[in-house]
Amino acid sequence: MITLLDRCWKWCWNENEKSRRVGGGIFNALISQASIEVFLQPHTSRHIYLSTNKFSTAAYLMATRLQFENSCEIGVFSKLTNAYCLVAIGGSENFYSTFESELAHVIPVVKTSIGGTRIIGRLCIGNKNGLLLPHTTTDQELQHLRNSLPDAVVVQRIDERLSALGNCIACNDHVALTHTDLDKETEEMIADVLGVEVFRQTIAGNILVGSYCTFSNRGGLVHPHTSIEDLDELSTLLQVPLVAGTVNRGSEVIAAGLTVNDWTAFCGSDTTATELSVIESVFKLREAQPSAIVDEMRKSLIDTYV
Repeated sequence: MITLLDRCWKWCWNENEKSRRVGGGIFNALISQASIEVFLQPHTSRHIYLSTNKFSTAAYLMATRLQFENSCEIGVFSKLTNAYCLVAIGGSENFYSTFESELAHVIPVVKTSIGGTRIIGRLCIGNKNGLLLPHTTTDQELQHLRNSLPDAVVVQRIDERLSALGNCIACNDHVALTHTDLDKETEEMIADVLGVEVFRQTIAGNILVGSYCTFSNRGGLVHPHTSIEDLDELSTLLQVPLVAGTVNRGSEVIAAGLTVNDWTAFCGSDTTATELSVIESVFKLREAQPSAIVDEMRKSLIDTYV
């Protein structure tokens, strides 16, 4: 016998799949003792109510699939940290509004260009402590970012010949991995502005560490050909669990298709359900509580300045 609850779950599943196919936002299905509420963001918002006292559970999918115009390389056009989010200027308004709907109540979401281009995710590197910009950044862009980001975030322009900083550096709030040929002065500035330990590394033989891995303070995803030995070494350096995987239906360029912080992730619309499940698992997104994380960050900032 098919019950009303069964039909509701089937409807939830179908809506979830449709939302994913069109690059929809987070799908939340919450069954409480009194009701079922279904939310599909940002495309639709619907409610279903079901009287029951037999079921009490919750399901959350904490990674959002989207695209920038017709590109699934959303990490090229955005930069996400625990303290702010940068989004490329121009493009589809849906791209910006997706970030805004998920993040604006917690951290600022700022539209910008860098060096007059929209590939901001590949040109800058940052964390909750700071933001490093290439020498091609204009004075107007620099001032705009300084005005838009929290006062505690240090925004610095650096003179480095390897100007695609996002391709050459990967970091969280504690550790940074860098291109082996980065200038010594740049390495010192990374440590100073971002407040991290710096290690020169390769990922599966690739020197563009910023392109082939993405990690937060809770976990990380690296190039699929990374050996077990390298995974163990990197995990020890970063002090977070790592998994070798892909995004956007098999792409090895992890950071181009994925941007993540400690409580949410955004990935290209070509990302498969299996890839999405790995992302949600390794970054512990199902366990993340943004309000608790932000409260902890605020407390640490207050302790720093008191």
